[in-house]
Amino acid sequence: MAEARQAPNFHPPVTVALTGASGAQYGLRLIEALVAAGHEVWVMISKAAHLVIATETDVELPARPERLAEALIRRSGARPGQVRCFGREDWMAPVASGSGAPSSMVICPCSTGTLSAVATGASNNLIERAADVALKERRRLILVPRETPFSAIHLEHMLALTRMGAVILPAAPGFYHQPRSVEDLVDFIVARILNQLGIEHRLMPRWGE
Repeated sequence: MAEARQAPNFHPPVTVALTGASGAQYGLRLIEALVAAGHEVWVMISKAAHLVIATETDVELPARPERLAEALIRRSGARPGQVRCFGREDWMAPVASGSGAPSSMVICPCSTGTLSAVATGASNNLIERAADVALKERRRLILVPRETPFSAIHLEHMLALTRMGAVILPAAPGFYHQPRSVEDLVDFIVARILNQLGIEHRLMPRWGE
């Protein structure tokens, strides 16, 4: 009898969705940090996010999920199978159902359009549906908006999501760690996300250390 193939020994999966707000660097850096921490990473990138990535970075990412996963694996130094990518209408993805494997989810960056859709349960695409599943299953959901100023609509949606159990973590880096580069500012936000997920890291010292 052939031996059963051993599954890779990854930490529990974390879903990362990038949407069409400015701040693609935060989401890309978060993927790298989760890979470095040994977690399996499930990735979804909206059509608008691909445009933002092309505008804000020199990173070239293909749209097709299989090729996207290969590109992110190369970029992050992930092991084979550590990064999985899903298309916008891949309704068979595990994140599309509460009976799928449990996963914390981070939408980073989170556009105000996605914020609205999640707050109202629109579920028009896989990112919105995955967030809806996280809420109904009482799983960790973190949204990282990058917009200024916020309108009353934005603030009402944030309040509604907070009351549902989500965490609103604006991409507003602090300066008390005396950053010397844009990368330091990005790491500040990514570190706060990892703290919320309970994942150890060395991106920056905690307060008082």
